Amino acid sequence: MSTDQGKPRGVLHQRLEHGEFQHARRAPSPALASLVEHYWHVAWDLRGLPVQRQETLPHPNVQFVIEPGLTAIYGVHTRRFIRLLEGQGSVFGIKFRAGGFFPFYRTPVSGLMDRSLDPSQIFGTHAARFEKDILAIDSIDTMSSAAERLLLSHLPPEDPNVARISMWAADIASDRSLTSVDELASRTGLTKRALQRLFNQYVGIGPKWMINRYRLHEAVAQLQAGIPIAWTELALELGYFDQAHFIRDFRKMIGRSPAEYARDQGKSTEES
Repeated sequence: MSTDQGKPRGVLHQRLEHGEFQHARRAPSPALASLVEHYWHVAWDLRGLPVQRQETLPHPNVQFVIEPGLTAIYGVHTRRFIRLLEGQGSVFGIKFRAGGFFPFYRTPVSGLMDRSLDPSQIFGTHAARFEKDILAIDSIDTMSSAAERLLLSHLPPEDPNVARISMWAADIASDRSLTSVDELASRTGLTKRALQRLFNQYVGIGPKWMINRYRLHEAVAQLQAGIPIAWTELALELGYFDQAHFIRDFRKMIGRSPAEYARDQGKSTEES
């Protein structure tokens, strides 16, 4: 469980302009690996420094977030998440796998889209004790161990659909050739309607949304890496009809064009 999970995707500003910022992740134990993607912890120290803006792209995951005054279980957030950081603080989170929260919730997860849930509705009185314990700890490994104890004490019965959806989500995230719901339906042997029902129930968002968001994650990762990009080729590779549609979607989600974002990252690129 102590293995670091590497560099996170979807964080639009990988480094703060000033001050200190830390982001660490840990993998769950084998007993929870089918339900939990990872545990994460961010901390910042901007004392005496200007407020800084952090932005994160949405992921198709439910998250249990522990932060003073903001502790909650958050459903899939469909828009860019913007947070103004100031002073000193930290946040700990449990990122459930796509579909991994449903066995705890037993209600269509689509009802949590862009909403939050009081953790006591899932974990009862243990939720408040867990929050208190996490806020008293400063080590991600100790926090992750506390999260393990909480989840294992409420471990739900095995649900075979969770493994199926988790596998499909991993394919969508890693296979750039998977760019449409039609292709996903062909691979899974299910109809588009059946896929939509399963994703709404277990993930909380449709498969088309997930495919589109992961393709935008891929574009952002390439821009952050400074990879030379031919926009028309990239747009077609990511499943867009043309460059204009890709740039429109990118601007809508990221808040600026690909070239503007690349310049913000100190990279050189052209929209051509």
